[in-house]
Amino acid sequence: MNFEAILFDCDGVLVDSESITCGVLRDMFEEQGWRMSLAECMQRFVGHTVKSQRVTIEAMTGRPLTDDWLQQFFERRNVRLQESIAAIEGVHEALEHLNDHCQGRIAVASGADRFKVEMMLKQVGLHHFFEGRIFSGHEMPRSKPHPDVYLAAAAYLQVDPARCLVIEDTTVGITAGVAAGATVWAYAAPPAAHEPLLKAGAARVFTGMHALRLG
Repeated sequence: MNFEAILFDCDGVLVDSESITCGVLRDMFEEQGWRMSLAECMQRFVGHTVKSQRVTIEAMTGRPLTDDWLQQFFERRNVRLQESIAAIEGVHEALEHLNDHCQGRIAVASGADRFKVEMMLKQVGLHHFFEGRIFSGHEMPRSKPHPDVYLAAAAYLQVDPARCLVIEDTTVGITAGVAAGATVWAYAAPPAAHEPLLKAGAARVFTGMHALRLG
């Protein structure tokens, strides 16, 4: 298919951030008595907002998930990201090609908060590709796995979602892209398993940004 627009998730697709964010989350849970490995924390939380997991968090910590706790998490997360964030290997070159191929019709549609997304993209030199075309699930009626953020990005670009390619890395995000009516390709950095991504509805799984060549 000759896609007219490409919509990117951010965490794990454009920037290598998920282990950093989950590392902070794990540390803060441990301070409340809920101990788990980084791998377990990523399995539980990657692709989900912290608020959406309120019931589990409160059950495991025995404490309410307060706005003050969330604000402390965001502040500690942002500091750690600014110290350690890196772009996914090969993504600058891929975006140069795709931006030209789609005549600028590329956008970010993330489940994360806008400050985090814009800060990370600026840190790794990707913000200029998406300026004015960054959409946050926090600003939508519903975040992923609902399609709202992808529908908003497609509407802004004035492209039918069926003519959009979505690039995702989680089953939650894939579900959102498929629900929007888009074709979804899943990025899976080795040794990530491909089967769950395909089962969620990804039309294709790729393991390196060099695979994002269209036309």
